[in-house]
Amino acid sequence: MGGNGGSGTNADKRPNELLGSWFVRSGWSKGELARQVNRRARQLGANHISTDTSRVRRWLDGENPREPIPRILSELFSERFGCVVSIEDLGLRAARQPTAASGVDLPWTGPQTVAQLGEFSRSDLMLARRGFLGTSLALSAGPSLIEPMQRWLVPTPGAPAASAPESPLDSRRPGRLSKPELELLESTTRMFRQWDAQCGGGLRRKAVVGQLHEVTDLLQEPQPEATTRKLFKVAAELAELAGWMSYDVGLQPTAQKYFVLALHAAKEAGDRPLGSYILSSMSRQMIHLGRPDDALELVHLAQYGSRDCAGPRTQAMLYAMEARAYANMGQPGRTKRAVRMAEDTFSEVDEWDEPDPDWIRFFSEAELYAENSHSFRDLAYSAGRSPAYASLAEPLMRRAVDLFAKDGEHQRSYALNLIGMATVHLLQDEPEAGAEFASRAMTVAKKVRSERVNTRIRKTVGTAVRDHAELGAVIDLAEQLAVDLPESEAV
Repeated sequence: MGGNGGSGTNADKRPNELLGSWFVRSGWSKGELARQVNRRARQLGANHISTDTSRVRRWLDGENPREPIPRILSELFSERFGCVVSIEDLGLRAARQPTAASGVDLPWTGPQTVAQLGEFSRSDLMLARRGFLGTSLALSAGPSLIEPMQRWLVPTPGAPAASAPESPLDSRRPGRLSKPELELLESTTRMFRQWDAQCGGGLRRKAVVGQLHEVTDLLQEPQPEATTRKLFKVAAELAELAGWMSYDVGLQPTAQKYFVLALHAAKEAGDRPLGSYILSSMSRQMIHLGRPDDALELVHLAQYGSRDCAGPRTQAMLYAMEARAYANMGQPGRTKRAVRMAEDTFSEVDEWDEPDPDWIRFFSEAELYAENSHSFRDLAYSAGRSPAYASLAEPLMRRAVDLFAKDGEHQRSYALNLIGMATVHLLQDEPEAGAEFASRAMTVAKKVRSERVNTRIRKTVGTAVRDHAELGAVIDLAEQLAVDLPESEAV
């Protein structure tokens, strides 16, 4: 029976409704699926696999196939639908492996985190090689997102040790990482982060996912406990960056899954400030998707979890994100208070006597001005395009633009703030100035692979054309848009 990939046990079988749903939607017959499984198995060198229609029927009836069949089915359905369809999504588990929930409600254990990171990154890479966009079918929001994330702070009692104890022979055992190798992994992560800031998420996303997959392979090998924790930290940073890059190019469900996995890895690393940063990225995504209530819940969870361990730069960033959430909820009093808290906390950065981690280095004075100005700009939109709130945004936004103009590293932030400046001028009924800043944003956007930047430019130009179609500067701007950013380019 092993040659056909059966699990060898039929006890308490129930129909696999998840696999059945994907199978029905695929339009394949049982014979077609069997032939594809056999063909893919031969490509993998698994020549012992010989599947037929009766075996496919048994899988649908609840039989659990042995590896590599779950992985093959994941690849086949992912290719069919153009999205990541994980083994969990198909309701398939390897023998004796505990069942994991799909979506974002995942077990908070080290082995499950490694397995999920490896499976999701592998599927993402496989789709990228075949020219598909890695997007999931559903994005979690509301209680289905917030409640699982709240478990980030719950201790995991009785968790088995995730790594082997260190011994004098560890340095000579295969698979053990040396200190220089770990440092190289950390420096590569920093390099990827710099590339993202300068070039946008599109150019290096697949490289980051590939590096993440390599790190998850290392986490499956026996390592000393200290090494395992550092590897989980690297995995958390890479998964957050993969999520951020996916968000930047418009792959929202994929981004969310990476953020969730990053938070799990940060928990395994015991790094609560990093966890709070990951939650802030999730919060930013929720604001972008028009769910400020969820964004506020996430940022409050981040603040609570890091209240006694994060430095002032991280805490100031969290206050700024809190202000963004309140602004999008149309709450000016709470927005202004959070803006003040961000400014006051940032003023303590120079007094902090510990080095900031690299992941928060982006939150500079320019970024502080940028976030707070966007909060006032968002308040203006919430208040029916209020020029009064736009006037509060204008001096802060101008300062951010001036600082980013001198910073060659954060080109995407420069482009986003030029667009922000254009929107502020349009809110103040100053279309010529708005067109000038939008034109400058387009010039910078051509150097940055960011669908988020391009989308905001198109939206801003569309607003200018709608309200001031007869104005020469706006006509020129629309013509520039047609030449410089003719249409969306996803990666």
